[in-house]
Amino acid sequence: MKTPLVRRSRWIPRALFSLLCLIGASAAAFVPLACGDVTQSPDDGVDGGVDASTEPVVEELYPNAEPLPGFDTCKVVITTGITQLPATHRDVCTPLDYPTNPPSGGDHWGKWAAFKIYDQVVPREMYVHDMEHGAVVLAYDCEDDCPAVVDALESVFAGVAADPACVGNTSVLARVLMTPDPLLDTPIAAAAWGSTYTATCIDPTSLANFVARAYGRGTEATCAQGVDISDGSIQCTDGGAGGGGGAGGGG
Repeated sequence: MKTPLVRRSRWIPRALFSLLCLIGASAAAFVPLACGDVTQSPDDGVDGGVDASTEPVVEELYPNAEPLPGFDTCKVVITTGITQLPATHRDVCTPLDYPTNPPSGGDHWGKWAAFKIYDQVVPREMYVHDMEHGAVVLAYDCEDDCPAVVDALESVFAGVAADPACVGNTSVLARVLMTPDPLLDTPIAAAAWGSTYTATCIDPTSLANFVARAYGRGTEATCAQGVDISDGSIQCTDGGAGGGGGAGGGG
């Protein structure tokens, strides 16, 4: 009987794993391992293909910065290794709910937003599609005008390195977009496939580090330009999601 191939557990030393494989089939009855290629998970905890049996990793930081209005503490929360949900393309304007805030994956509309900075709200159902393509979304929610927050996020946006996958697309340098998001629980957030960032203060260093680690982790690696929702060509009615839109290709 052929023994199924499995990945080496992080708790079993490589040398011991190799030794068990050399023992042969007689050891299979006693050790739940199979011989084959040994693969290791990324050590940064951000992976677009997270095993459903794993638990997310939550990291809390307390930068030396002033908390934004409405908060008493400067706190950054980075969550990685979030178990992925099915990612089905749904009709545009279909309202969808997400178990994390901001979203970290799941079903989404068949259209995605162009990679750029927006003044208006990009529907979550669209920007999750961007994340599927490997994008990082920078989001913010301020009760009043918050130029410092916007400036900080724009600076991080501008600092994202040019993406070789985007070569030939003159309108896109990298898969990143920035949008207001009134559904956030914190004034600053970022999201990528399988990971989220939230902050009650401005900490460009931790935000830029998150973008660098989470970038390109979607299940589809494409830099094809999406829909510029600034033209308002999609108008969702009858209770559907909205906040802007556009027409464009699915993928």
